Amino acid sequence: MAVFAASIFTLALGACATGPTNQDQPGAAADSGLDRMERLALAANRCWFKSGDPAFARYSLAPELSSFSGRPRFLLVPRGQLEARPLLVVEAQSGSANVSVYGPLMNEALASRIDTDLARWGAGAKTCSA
Repeated sequence: MAVFAASIFTLALGACATGPTNQDQPGAAADSGLDRMERLALAANRCWFKSGDPAFARYSLAPELSSFSGRPRFLLVPRGQLEARPLLVVEAQSGSANVSVYGPLMNEALASRIDTDLARWGAGAKTCSA
């Protein structure tokens, strides 16, 4: 399991499903977008899926960390439908501390939980709950 780096950044809520929102993170520790997304994807998989969290039982994690575009990401899709349209996209950009979070789930009650979890893991916490 990857060790979370102690970097501080805030995730911007993408409240509309029309596209990503970004927020610069001054003072964040330098790391590649891939490093950041690996840590977030591992934490999401462990805490949301392997733990059996009922809030995420209808979804599957679809990692897309190998990206030639410089934007590694992971997706939440309907359970068992890895090729389906994503319901959530969590995306980083290499060379930047930006993390974009967007998709239809960000218009649901689960959005607050997603934001809180991702912010906590991005800051270096390893716990599944606050």
